Amino acid sequence: MAHCMGFAGYSNSGKTTLVAKLIVEMKLRGYRIAVMKHDAHGHYKEAAGTDSTTFAESGAEAVVTLSPEGIHVFEKKWNPSLEEQVSAYAHLDYVFIEGFKKEKHPKIAVFRTIEQSEIIQVLEPRPIAVATDMDDFNYDLKVPSFDLNNIPGIADFIEQYFESN
Repeated sequence: MAHCMGFAGYSNSGKTTLVAKLIVEMKLRGYRIAVMKHDAHGHYKEAAGTDSTTFAESGAEAVVTLSPEGIHVFEKKWNPSLEEQVSAYAHLDYVFIEGFKKEKHPKIAVFRTIEQSEIIQVLEPRPIAVATDMDDFNYDLKVPSFDLNNIPGIADFIEQYFESN
């Protein structure tokens, strides 16, 4: 079963950049990684003019595009379950989850401003760590705090977290 680690924060907090850098670091360590991103507002769109978009817009319930290097799946589904999707990637080592603030997997809170740090109060359950580039951030969560750019340190923490749990 893949280990699931979430990265939660508000827009422009650095989540995507952090996850992208962690993918590179974890791949160097020999791990296989999947990423799931929450599109809470339904903004994701297939690229205009492609065959797969034409099929989806025509009403297909699912469109699967196979290429020499991978598969892209688009499936219409009301209220898809994160748990169900994660189970499809159980054969990998890690699933990094961006967003999904209310789901129950362990999360690292990501923020760059004092306003964005309010994410800590929103997360359920509470974050297991914090990643920020704020030098003067004071908090009393009693969880590890990492510099947002300390990719090896965050990767070490993720490995150790799952080794001990």
